[in-house]
Amino acid sequence: METRIKDQLHLHFIVLLFGFTGILGKLITVGALELVFYRMLIAAFCIGLYAAWRSIDLRVSPSDGLKILAVGSVVALHWLTFFGAIKLSNVSVTLGCMASASLFTSFLEPLIMRRKLLWIEVALGLVVILGLYIIFRFAFDYYLGIAVALLSAFLAALFGVLNKLLVDKHEPQVVSFYEMLAGIIGFGLYILFSQGLNVEAFAVSALDMFYIAILGVLCTAYAFVVTVELLRRLSAFFISLAINLEPIYAIILARLIFGESERMELGFYFGAILIIGSVLVYPMLKRRFS
Repeated sequence: METRIKDQLHLHFIVLLFGFTGILGKLITVGALELVFYRMLIAAFCIGLYAAWRSIDLRVSPSDGLKILAVGSVVALHWLTFFGAIKLSNVSVTLGCMASASLFTSFLEPLIMRRKLLWIEVALGLVVILGLYIIFRFAFDYYLGIAVALLSAFLAALFGVLNKLLVDKHEPQVVSFYEMLAGIIGFGLYILFSQGLNVEAFAVSALDMFYIAILGVLCTAYAFVVTVELLRRLSAFFISLAINLEPIYAIILARLIFGESERMELGFYFGAILIIGSVLVYPMLKRRFS
């Protein structure tokens, strides 16, 4: 029981770090594609150093390597759409829409893991959607940002479930390293082919690089490896549901840092109560009805 509580507290700290990615995404001025490329590059470097320090063997079979790279491409697209949505709308709208990942997970996990669909997960996922509706019914000026954010939420749910399959066979650091590598290769090649061997295509300011370093080391390498590790002991749906607190943390931080530009309508607070309530009651309901 003590270990489980420790895991849950650790998870919420990671969610706080995830929430801070939205703040950094707004502060960083480079495009979403370049941002994600550098984020994954820094994260892969840190994970590689950690693996070398802990003598973790990063070798995998070609078939397993291709599977991990495929999931890594989903991760890369999730981050690309996530930062793209922030630039199309704002931190509050994007992070709020990310809560819909729990609904996507409630259907994807039984389908992919081949287990029975749990009515509790579907019901709580629908409550989250209701919370999102209440929060953003007056925010459709950002309809394009909302659409991209919902796509990002679906991709987040998909790679969360797929990662749970991978960590049953491989160490979290191995999975994370190759997933970061997938984004580096994919986005690096795209930048090269679209912009040529132009150094300016990869140029960023010193301040942007400072923010990207924080994003890559703390909010990606550390947070990503720990999240994959927690998938061994917590369900993908519980982790997805806990990540619904990300918009709450992020919006509070954004309000403190950016002021009035992140001010929300009163409906946000009622919707937030529904989302937070879903996170809090899920473990109790599942234990009661399992």
